[in-house]
Amino acid sequence: MTESEIKIKIEAQRAFFAKGLTYDINYRINALKRLRKYIREHIDELNTAIKADLGKGDFESYMCETGLTLSEITYMIGHAAAFARDRHVPTPLVQFHSASIIKRVPYGTVLIMSPWNYPFLLTVEPLVDAIAAGNTCIVKPSAYSPNTSEAIRKMIEAVFPPEYVTCITGGREENKSLLAQKFDCIFFTGSKNVGREVLKAAAPNLTPVTLELGGKSPCVVDKEANIKLAARRIVFGKYLNCGQTCVAPDYIYVEESIKDSFIQAVKKEISRQYTDAALSNPDYGKIINEKHFNRLTGLIDKNKTVYGGYHDIKKLQIEPTVMDNITWEDEIMQEEIFGPIMPILTFSDLKELVRFLNTKPHPLAAYYFGKDKKKIRFFTTELAFGGGCINDTVVHLATPNLGFGGFGESGMGAYHGKTGFDTFSHKKSILDKKRWLDLPMRYQPYKKLYGLLLKTFLR
Repeated sequence: MTESEIKIKIEAQRAFFAKGLTYDINYRINALKRLRKYIREHIDELNTAIKADLGKGDFESYMCETGLTLSEITYMIGHAAAFARDRHVPTPLVQFHSASIIKRVPYGTVLIMSPWNYPFLLTVEPLVDAIAAGNTCIVKPSAYSPNTSEAIRKMIEAVFPPEYVTCITGGREENKSLLAQKFDCIFFTGSKNVGREVLKAAAPNLTPVTLELGGKSPCVVDKEANIKLAARRIVFGKYLNCGQTCVAPDYIYVEESIKDSFIQAVKKEISRQYTDAALSNPDYGKIINEKHFNRLTGLIDKNKTVYGGYHDIKKLQIEPTVMDNITWEDEIMQEEIFGPIMPILTFSDLKELVRFLNTKPHPLAAYYFGKDKKKIRFFTTELAFGGGCINDTVVHLATPNLGFGGFGESGMGAYHGKTGFDTFSHKKSILDKKRWLDLPMRYQPYKKLYGLLLKTFLR
C-alpha cells in the first residue's frame, strides 16, 4: 500500500472518530462481540494459518493465541463499561465544595504494529484493548508471518468498517510510511532495534508510545526448589513455540550443588513432553525462517551440548537443546536467544547474582524457583525486570488482572485487562467546583487572617 493510500485511510478514521460513535460503550462492546463471533466461527481457519507460519499444532495455537485472545475479548466485554465509568477521587479540604473526577476517554486513531512469533495474539489482543477503550485502529501485522497476517486482514475486513479498524499488510515500506504519519497513540511489539526507530518516529509529534520489546530473561533455580516440578515448568516455558517467545526463560542459573540433578530432570522432561524424536512430533513447531534458523544453529556449541542439538534445515526445525558449562563469554549469552536452546549457568550466592544481573540490560521477564520467602522477596524486589513468576514460567502474561510490559531496555508501558484499557485511554482530571460558595482568601488583596487560614489548610 502506498503512503498516499495510507494517509487516506487514516484521514477516514479521524473523520469517523470525530462523529463520536466510539464514545458509546455499547458500540464498543457490540464490536467486540462481532469479533468474538468471527473468531469462534473461523477458529480452524485461523489455527491453520498459524500452523503454516510457525508449525504450531491446534492445541498450542488455541492455548497461546486464538483461545487466549477470546479470553481477553470476553473479559473486556464484561468489564469495559466499568473501566470507562468516571471515577470520583478524594478532594482536599481546601476544595471541600468540589468533586474530583477522573474521566477516561479514547486517544483517537491508534497504530498497532505486531511481530511474527505470536502473530495472532500479539496483533488482536492489543486491538481488543484499543477497541474497548473507544479508539479507531490501524493494524499492521508482521510480513514474516504472511499466512496469519492474511487471515487477520480477512477477519478485520469482515468484522469492521475500514473507517473503524483497518489492517495494512506488507513489509518495511508500509512500516516506514505508517511511522511517517501522525497518530494519537502507537503500540509496538517487536525487537529493540525497531522499537528505537518507532520511538524516533513518534518524537516529532510527541505521540505516546507503548513498546513491548524483549531481552535475555533469567530463570533462577534455588537448591530448595522442587527440582522435578521446576524442570517440567521450565521446559514448558523454554521450548513453547520453539523458544520463540519474548518471555521465555532465556538462560537458567542453577545453584551449583543441584546442577547435575537439575540437568537430568530437564532431559527427562524434554523426552516426556516432546518425545525422544521431537522433530517428528506433529505438535512441535518450527523456526520462522531460514535466516533465524541459521542464526540459532550458529549459537549451538557441540562441545557444550548435553542434550539435543540436531536440526533439519528443510523443515526449519531445531531439537530442544541444552548446553552446560556456559559463561558470559559464550556467543549464546551475547544476545536474546529466541529459540529452543537452553544455556545453563551456576551460582552460589543469590545476592551476588542479583547484583550481577542488574548490571545487564533489564529483561522483560524473570523467574525464580524456590520456597524461601525472604529470598523470593529479595529476588522480586531488587532484581530489575518487567514481570515474571515464582515457581513457574511464562504464564503471568495470561492473567488479565496483571499488566504485562517491560522495564528499561525491555520496553515501556503495559497492557492486558484493565491495564490495557488504561494504556489506550487518556485520563482527564476534572475538578467540578460548586457555585454556592466562593472563599475570598485566594483573591487579592491578601489579608493576615487569610494567610493564617491558608497555613492551616496547606501544611
